Amino acid sequence: MSPSATGPAVAATARLFLALLPGPAVRAALDQHAQAWRWPPQTASYAPPDWHVTLHFIGAVPRTRLAELKSALDAPLAPFELRFGVPMLWPQGLAVLLPMAVPTALQRLHDQLGSRLRQLGLRTDERVYRPHLTLARRAEGALPPAPPAWGWSVRGYVLMESTGRPEARYRVLQHYGEAEDGGLLPP
Repeated sequence: MSPSATGPAVAATARLFLALLPGPAVRAALDQHAQAWRWPPQTASYAPPDWHVTLHFIGAVPRTRLAELKSALDAPLAPFELRFGVPMLWPQGLAVLLPMAVPTALQRLHDQLGSRLRQLGLRTDERVYRPHLTLARRAEGALPPAPPAWGWSVRGYVLMESTGRPEARYRVLQHYGEAEDGGLLPP
């Protein structure tokens, strides 16, 4: 699409996903953890505003369906504690932070949202859910620090759009649950 006199044209589709989005206190703790890694020069670190834990990647959806999706994806959420504790390097140099365990309430939310997406005619990933927070790409050879010893009190989730713009990679379209996350939990 070409830009118009009033600004860039809006694509007919939106690349969407559902995610847990950390608030300021959790992002600050994640930032401190990320700075403790020893990163090789080629590493492409994610900026703190981009950090999230994906619940479901939805993919390209016509914008005409956004109102329907926003309404249909409002699932009950029992607040839960997500304790990070496993920094890892995955294949292709993906540096991630894994939770120590997948809370039952998180798995339940993932399953409920997956069911709703399928009812809407949208495909879901059939692999076992592996929640993680991506810190960086191209991080082959990075050395992680000691595991973090804090947790995150999760009270909501979001519907997000991938914008494709490096200066604002993601945009929140809808908040679900409590407006503010529960924040950082001590060790």
